[in-house]
Amino acid sequence: MRYSALQIVKNGLTGNRDWKPVWRDPAPGEAYDVVIIGGGGHGLATAYYLAKTYGVQNIAVLEKGYLGGGNVGRNTTVVRANYLLDGNLEFYSQSLKMWKNLSQELNYNVMFSPRGCLLLAHDDGQFDGLARRGNANLATGDDAVLMGPDDIRAFTPYLDFDNARFPIRGGLLQRTAGTARHDGVAWGYARGADLRGVDLIQNCEVTGFKIENGALAGVETTRGFIKTAKAGMAVAGRTSQLAEMAGMRLPVESHVLQAFVTEAVKPVIDTVISFGMGHFYISQSDKGGLVYGGDIDGYNSYAQRGNLPMVEHVAEAGMALMPMLGRARQLRSWGGIMDMSMDGAPIIDRTPVEGLFLNGGWCYGGFKATPASGAAFAHLLATGEPADYAAKFRLNRFETGALLDDEGTGARPNRH
Repeated sequence: MRYSALQIVKNGLTGNRDWKPVWRDPAPGEAYDVVIIGGGGHGLATAYYLAKTYGVQNIAVLEKGYLGGGNVGRNTTVVRANYLLDGNLEFYSQSLKMWKNLSQELNYNVMFSPRGCLLLAHDDGQFDGLARRGNANLATGDDAVLMGPDDIRAFTPYLDFDNARFPIRGGLLQRTAGTARHDGVAWGYARGADLRGVDLIQNCEVTGFKIENGALAGVETTRGFIKTAKAGMAVAGRTSQLAEMAGMRLPVESHVLQAFVTEAVKPVIDTVISFGMGHFYISQSDKGGLVYGGDIDGYNSYAQRGNLPMVEHVAEAGMALMPMLGRARQLRSWGGIMDMSMDGAPIIDRTPVEGLFLNGGWCYGGFKATPASGAAFAHLLATGEPADYAAKFRLNRFETGALLDDEGTGARPNRH
């Protein structure tokens, strides 16, 4: 069934009896041409593009829980392409272009809202850095507008402009950035993959790999052995655990990243705002809640929940930026498991095991990357070569020191 306004009217007049399940619930097959491990946004997108773009017919997506139950449903839904370094620039630019028409392509409303993303600067050095970043964005073909204090005051008058400690020096606005509905993205890709014959197998955890003479022969799961010579790992915070089953140790560690939402309030924030003197970012959902987040919790964890000191830390940053937040009641928080790479950039590459491919290390950037990540990983699985816009996300960069540290705060093994 193709979704349309006509279908809504028709089913509304007939008691909504003719709606069909969005996807099937098949049992695992004995063998597949390609197995995607991970039923989140990246895994589902990969399966969709493998089937749609490359015509691969026999694909399975294996998810240990339910589709969309991981990081794709546990984030602050920000979509942007205002990166600085080559490698990140072209990749996120490609992803933002794909977001613009994603609802139409999937025939599923992912609720992409290009409401803009504003990065704030609080001293001259930060402002100069944003000017450089904006020029890099413009050179890539993306939009960027450098704003002074008066421009910021007119655009977001509710910020604290009288804070002597964190004065607002200016900002960089990307108008085509924004937010999307996280579960809508997962469901849209799941439906699109299912319509193309992909088996979406839930409650099927991978427990091991069968490797013969250095090549993949299949995967062991809680629902039996599945034969395959090609598999892609897209499991976010579980990347290290899964790689260990294949005898690999990766430059990745897992941390909790919390997100928060307040009670619904009248429309006040019509863009995404990022604080320049602390890792804090905020937007307002279509339901009216203020959605915000900050730094990762400062310890390794595989738990999808955080700790109270980080709640206080994020709230302090929010209050410094906009004191009006103190009057809003926080309704809930949740945690996602971030697979933090050494340089803050992802990995989309082959592994030392023939037939086993890796998509991980997304750090804070996983949700916004979903379309381009799926398309790039599908290209790699289908052709054996990286997509042009993801060519620098290689695993061996941690050996050579050719890192993609956009913040300039990561480790630098090439200096040692």
